[in-house]
Amino acid sequence: MSKRLRSILPCAVLAISASLTGCASIVSGTNQIVSVETLQATGKVDGASCKLENDKGVYYVTTPGTVTVRRAYGDMSVRCEKPGMEAGIATIKSSTKGMAFGNVVFGGVIGAGVDMASGAAYDYPNLFQIMMGHTAVVAPPPATSTAQARTEAPAQAVAGGSH
Repeated sequence: MSKRLRSILPCAVLAISASLTGCASIVSGTNQIVSVETLQATGKVDGASCKLENDKGVYYVTTPGTVTVRRAYGDMSVRCEKPGMEAGIATIKSSTKGMAFGNVVFGGVIGAGVDMASGAAYDYPNLFQIMMGHTAVVAPPPATSTAQARTEAPAQAVAGGSH
């Protein structure tokens, strides 16, 4: 093998490897840390047991608390319960990250496919605020680019009717 070929080969392998992985999965991974708070009309409710579920798994947290969830295209169902109170139920929508669209250009269709299949292309709000005694559907957070910090408002599950 010539010297020139030996110097080009590692670069070619690296370029091919990079194109086969998803940009979002490299930048932010398939997991996300979310915080969960429970509320009632008079203020915060501590000590509620919450079950979060999406098509990638089931997660549990006691409020106020944080839990690591798998990112997914599908909705996150949240049910928080505390003795003596009506349950707080919310459906939290995910959003597609802005970097997923850039991945089509830079990582190709394969990279975008990897991110979508793994869930890395999607995001949930960083804070879920669940109103006890209510059922709500929370719109997805706005899409962000890789350079933009996640500073959107928390997902407040206060819309919808009471049980």
